[in-house]
Amino acid sequence: MLGLGADRLRADMNRLLAFLFHQGVLDEQFLQLQQLQDESSPNFVSEVVNIYFHESEKLLRNLRGLVLEREFSDYKRMGIHLNQLIGSSSSIGAKRLTNICVAFRAASDQNNPTACLRALELLEHDYCYLKNKLHEFFQIEQQRVMAAGVRYPIQN
Repeated sequence: MLGLGADRLRADMNRLLAFLFHQGVLDEQFLQLQQLQDESSPNFVSEVVNIYFHESEKLLRNLRGLVLEREFSDYKRMGIHLNQLIGSSSSIGAKRLTNICVAFRAASDQNNPTACLRALELLEHDYCYLKNKLHEFFQIEQQRVMAAGVRYPIQN
């Protein structure tokens, strides 16, 4: 019975990943990240993704502060934050966030505060979506591990 539950949960994980790939939310880099996970580091992917979310929230706060400044003019600093977010998003396979950041940077390079605000709003929305979906994925993964009879500490 435990194996059947684990198989069903594995299928749920695969369906969720396929859905996120189909939507363009994730790309093959996420699969490459998963290949680095093994028995010696069973929570590798969730740990990397948690670090990504922690660091990205700081960058998003900084970007929001820059965009909402009354006399905004520091497009160079905005570009630096966006480059960091592009690199880290790309490294975990967050394809849609990477693309939004590239468009955001283009608006920044054009010194267009209205387009920057729109890009920020889209970025924050899609960031929350990705965070929720990956949280769901890791919860299913933990349930699968438990159903298979192997116990690892649950990551928050």
